[in-house]
Amino acid sequence: MSQEPRWDDGCSGAESFALRVLGDDMAPEFRHGEIIVVEPGGALTDGSFVVARHAGEWTLRQLRRVAGGWVLHALNPASGEPADVALADLGAVRGVVIQNAVPGRRRLSRFYV
Repeated sequence: MSQEPRWDDGCSGAESFALRVLGDDMAPEFRHGEIIVVEPGGALTDGSFVVARHAGEWTLRQLRRVAGGWVLHALNPASGEPADVALADLGAVRGVVIQNAVPGRRRLSRFYV
């Protein structure tokens, strides 16, 4: 998800948008090539799947509450990515995943609301 999404293409900052998952950092919940629908104004809760800006790149992660605050958690330990990345605040989170769809396999869609 490293390509910079354009926010000036006619969509309101509050409108849901779709992204394609790149990589397997979040497998088995999200696999390479699947489509996620993101709601920018979604409620942030412990365990939510989110799209966030970290280290100059966009990332899909699970938001987790820990004793020291919040972390972005990668589900797949075999991905080579750090399992948890600490957040200074929730400002890096840009939206909550509300749906996951497998192209061509409608009945495999999952909803997170």
